[in-house]
Amino acid sequence: MAETLQFDLVSPERLLASVEAREVKIPGAEGDLTAMPDHSPLITTLRPGLVTVSGAQGETVYAVTGGFAEINPGSISVLAERAIPRDELSQEQFKELVDEATAKLTKAQETFQNEPGPVDDAAKLLADMVAMGDDIGLRSN
Repeated sequence: MAETLQFDLVSPERLLASVEAREVKIPGAEGDLTAMPDHSPLITTLRPGLVTVSGAQGETVYAVTGGFAEINPGSISVLAERAIPRDELSQEQFKELVDEATAKLTKAQETFQNEPGPVDDAAKLLADMVAMGDDIGLRSN
């Protein structure tokens, strides 16, 4: 069994990481998961949360707002809607992310009256964003 796998994290702006990792914790839309070498192939959507990469360089954490992860036995590719290294995420940036999620919820409530699906999705996005802030010690207000 291989001891490491290739991990790549890409956002629309840039390649944030391309490293060898021992494990990667991913905030999947259906629940958190940890991928390690020889993981079964899987594609999952991401919810707002933290991607934690553990390897020879130590542990690195990235805040993501959504996207997709493709897991294969020797590699993981995360294509994030937006990704920010945790140590670069400021209170102001986090507030902007929460404000965007709040605006999406407000728009969904106005546009989809009596249609719970889109409103529920927007409410979950906001709740996940706030929970991510709680995990890393940033406030949404």
